[in-house]
Amino acid sequence: MSDADKTRYSTIVFLKAVLPTLKPLVEGKPGLTKLWGSTNGTVQISACAPDGEFNVNGVQKDAMHFEITDGALQPRLSATDYPDFEIEFKSREDLVTFFTGGLALPKFRGALKKPGLLVKTIGTLLVLSKLMGATEPPEDPDEAALLTKLMFYLLTTGISQLNKAGHPKFKKWAKNQPDRVYQLSVQGKPELAAYVRVKGGRTRASRGYYKRSRPFFELSFDSVPSALGTLLEIDDMLEATTAGRILMFGAPEYGADFGDLLLTIGGYAK
Repeated sequence: MSDADKTRYSTIVFLKAVLPTLKPLVEGKPGLTKLWGSTNGTVQISACAPDGEFNVNGVQKDAMHFEITDGALQPRLSATDYPDFEIEFKSREDLVTFFTGGLALPKFRGALKKPGLLVKTIGTLLVLSKLMGATEPPEDPDEAALLTKLMFYLLTTGISQLNKAGHPKFKKWAKNQPDRVYQLSVQGKPELAAYVRVKGGRTRASRGYYKRSRPFFELSFDSVPSALGTLLEIDDMLEATTAGRILMFGAPEYGADFGDLLLTIGGYAK
């Protein structure tokens, strides 16, 4: 796989899997809920690219945007022609560099007209970066549960979006599967769960428990600390499984392929 392809897939993960977690982040942190207050408007994050997915006023871009209504953020995995505020990167490489902690300065379009959106967006992105960049589980139980939820959302959404983008590994995994559900969960914490449904090459990520039937495969954890031990790559998975901290239900023989997809998503998001 070329460096250009890797950068494109990383861009997709950041725009379509990582950034949408701003919605549950704002909902889950009272300080951010208060910060956004009764805000209304649209915020877009984009990267210019000759083969970008969207044409925005004559410029090819990869992009996503938020529709903000009375402080509630609704992610949209598409571009809008006239956002109130936009963080625009000159290339996919710059976007990936920025979101992986490197130095790449974007253009802030609309910042003078909407300085409040600039402050709130950047402030929220910094909170997300700090939380997602954790190398140890947060000491606060609520913070730890929120991080687990965001990571479950990121991983399941990432699988679906990379399949839709034609990533060879994800496309091959999805192509020949009948109707199946792969779920991530923590025992006794249904509010944290997320799953991806796959059928004949098509995928869709969703939140919560899949309730129509038992998932084809479920990777579950006995507690939030156990989940973060695996998600943050602190625990040895074999030891955690032997100790009962990792639980597999349904068709565990398919767990290795599912786990490989999760690790691939994590690699693109780092």
